[in-house]
Amino acid sequence: MSNPAPLLHDLLHDHLLDPSGGLIYHLRAMRYRHGLWAPFHASVAEWLGAWQPRRPRLVIVGPNAGYALPAGFIQRFDSVSALEPDPLARWLLRRRPDAAALSFERLDCLTRPDGLARLAAAYPDAAILFSNVLGQIKAPAENWPTLLARHLGGHAWASYHDVISTARPPQQRQTRTLAEPHSLEATLAHFWTGGEIALTDHETLHLGGKQSCRYALWPITPKRWHLVEWAVHTPSPRTSTGVLSG
Repeated sequence: MSNPAPLLHDLLHDHLLDPSGGLIYHLRAMRYRHGLWAPFHASVAEWLGAWQPRRPRLVIVGPNAGYALPAGFIQRFDSVSALEPDPLARWLLRRRPDAAALSFERLDCLTRPDGLARLAAAYPDAAILFSNVLGQIKAPAENWPTLLARHLGGHAWASYHDVISTARPPQQRQTRTLAEPHSLEATLAHFWTGGEIALTDHETLHLGGKQSCRYALWPITPKRWHLVEWAVHTPSPRTSTGVLSG
């Protein structure tokens, strides 16, 4: 059965200039992805390698050009749909060697209060990966943890997302796994010690609920640091909408 066509106001419109992506981000990627960003991308590759949603179909929300996606990741799935507003990013993503099963679709699932509900209805059998996008876009209602729990409880989903960003360099730079959720202050203390931190709170802490929390640092420039959280949701058999494979 084909996916229902989105309404006109639900279409994802092209954005080449964007505060969290666009041309500036592509220029940064050209400069930093093989050096400054490499440790963070290695953490993302480890997270994605361990994520086994057991779904033949994947939807990637906000992949940009796939700079952080490890080689071969896309071909793990029978089909992959990407929701990406940047036309240059789509062109670059299409050129990946593992992109044979990739298609681009136009549902805008992040800017309307019912966006995640529409995402769930459009892709009932798919796993969903939010590719460092939820911390960049403010939730259109309430907050992202609440919306995810309400609308995607029956889906296998994963997200890596900015928790905070700051100009202050961290004292500890190794990735961390915390056995249980910590407060924001206690979480930051694993990376920054001594004194207050001037920061931007991206309002995504504990996106996956009461589970162990994994964190990595991403120096997006030599003078700007992001703390990125990895969250995974596995639906219970009673709420799962997909069919397991393998």
